Amino acid sequence: MGGKKQRKPGKGKEKTERKTAKAAEKRARRDDKKLDREDDIDAILASIQKEEAKKVAVTIDENVPPPSPRCNCTVTVNPAKDSELILFGGEYYNGDKTFVYNDLYRYNAEKNEWKHVSSPNSPPPRSAHQAVAWKNSIFVFGGEFTSPNQERFHHYKDLWRYDLIDNSWEQLLLKGCPSPRSGHRMVLYKHKIILFGGFYDTLREVRYFNDLHVLDLDEYKWQEIKPKLGMQWPSPRSGFQFSVHLDEIFLYGGYFKDNNSEKDASEKGMIHADMWVLDPRSWEWNKVKKQGMPPGARAGFSMCTHKKRAILFGGVVDVEVEDDVLRSTFLNEMYAFQMDNRRWYPLELRKAKMPKPKVSACVRFKCRNVIQNYT
Repeated sequence: MGGKKQRKPGKGKEKTERKTAKAAEKRARRDDKKLDREDDIDAILASIQKEEAKKVAVTIDENVPPPSPRCNCTVTVNPAKDSELILFGGEYYNGDKTFVYNDLYRYNAEKNEWKHVSSPNSPPPRSAHQAVAWKNSIFVFGGEFTSPNQERFHHYKDLWRYDLIDNSWEQLLLKGCPSPRSGHRMVLYKHKIILFGGFYDTLREVRYFNDLHVLDLDEYKWQEIKPKLGMQWPSPRSGFQFSVHLDEIFLYGGYFKDNNSEKDASEKGMIHADMWVLDPRSWEWNKVKKQGMPPGARAGFSMCTHKKRAILFGGVVDVEVEDDVLRSTFLNEMYAFQMDNRRWYPLELRKAKMPKPKVSACVRFKCRNVIQNYT
């Protein structure tokens, strides 16, 4: 046979299959390493922190284009100048990857101009955080960072203060702060920040909160307010809204889902349509009876206070159809809640009246002459 070694039938085929399987395994390992690099949140945040450390001075770019598209940022009114808005953070998904920001913009509503402010020691990128303005400062707490491929999440429990005068950031390391979360809400009452709710999601573990925390801005101290025996208390939720009137803080709506339930692994999310009122002097909650024409259940809406009314706009209703697929309905309704008599009613914007055409004095004089000559 010419000294050539005989091969058993099928042996070459088996060898080819083993090589193919080994190559596929190598490709899978490379893909996993690539995925890990893109979703290694600790490495990403460390790289961002390294870049932030290079900043040595505040730089302000005047009259820049508006911020890039994003959601879940915060927009806060400057207490010293109500025509100026401060925008911080947020996130954007382009259909392939998620981008999370820590940029800060100042918007002058009178001039319709944006300024971009870059400061040393800025907070890490985040979305779904909360910001409250007091005197010459803006306080930012919590939020989340999402990896580019949305495979991993990091929730913050850090508190930051932004100085509106010198554009500097300072992290406040205070004891007794709330646990890491996003989707919570904060509101200012006198010299205190009231924080309630939110959620924590690592894919493996999901928790929704209904805890109440208070930050005293005079003493820089956190305090958790716990319910007394038999006291009414709102259920856990995120994506709700707060509104303040005199010595009352109103809470409406929100979203909740229990993924950790052993009773029903396929438990669906719950969208709230209840309203509560908190007395910040006694820290007592009471449920508000529905009166008038209240809005339906929703989360992620906006609400602001104007005189004695809380104005609500928009929101979303998420319904799980199957296999954790969400079907979202976005709303553009507007409602008002009269906080003194606690009644709801829908609002509609009136069409702007068309101004009457101005007639010049010359035309009026000619018309008058024509009429006089005709008569």
